[in-house]
Amino acid sequence: MIDLSRGMVLAAGLGLRMRPLTLDTAKPLLTLAGRALLDHALDRLEEAGVREAVVNAHWHADKVAATVAERSTPRIHLQREEEPLETGGGVARALPRLGPGPFAVANGDSMWLDGPIAALARLAAAFDPERMDGLLLLVRSAQVEGEVGSGDFLLDPLGRLRRPKEREVAPYIFAGVQILTPAIFAEAPTGRFSLNRVYDRAIAAGRLFALVHDGVWFHLSTPPDLERAEAAMRDGLAKAPF
Repeated sequence: MIDLSRGMVLAAGLGLRMRPLTLDTAKPLLTLAGRALLDHALDRLEEAGVREAVVNAHWHADKVAATVAERSTPRIHLQREEEPLETGGGVARALPRLGPGPFAVANGDSMWLDGPIAALARLAAAFDPERMDGLLLLVRSAQVEGEVGSGDFLLDPLGRLRRPKEREVAPYIFAGVQILTPAIFAEAPTGRFSLNRVYDRAIAAGRLFALVHDGVWFHLSTPPDLERAEAAMRDGLAKAPF
């Protein structure tokens, strides 16, 4: 098992599909089960052993800063981004604080409940730096309420990922939780770019892998998604599918 002492939560997005809820706040500050989504993500990282975390902020950055200032653990470095860097650019800028080894990255709006073994612990146990530059957590599209399109990835028997071909439906979507190494950014552009660019390069090299989540994951894209998740949590309907 690798040491997951460092991690990052991506909290700089505009949350356009979640409007009007995000007109006056950042999407990761929306609450579910009485707690900000950002705090849920940081809680999961802390439970996995993360002691130092980077949180990036752009939209309503002062409110994100106020939220992380209320936490004593993990130790948080706030990365303000005057111009949006997207997911890849945000992580690339944080690399000096994330160290030379593998690190965890979670989307600030990702909300999941663990199965028998915590998802980040499963990822850490499965991560092999000799073979992998990235290990993503996936969710079965058929188990997700809400619009997920044609899916994100297909998975081979060894856990390697590929993208769907034209008109091909992919059975898995990305859960917004992953372990990456600095090596995956070796040929990344500077400035603003999506993590999808480094994913595709790693797929071509046979070095992007995934695990399928065995707990509950909430698709939180629109206000109705958040309402459904809140109702499920409140009514005790959020249970692992196995």
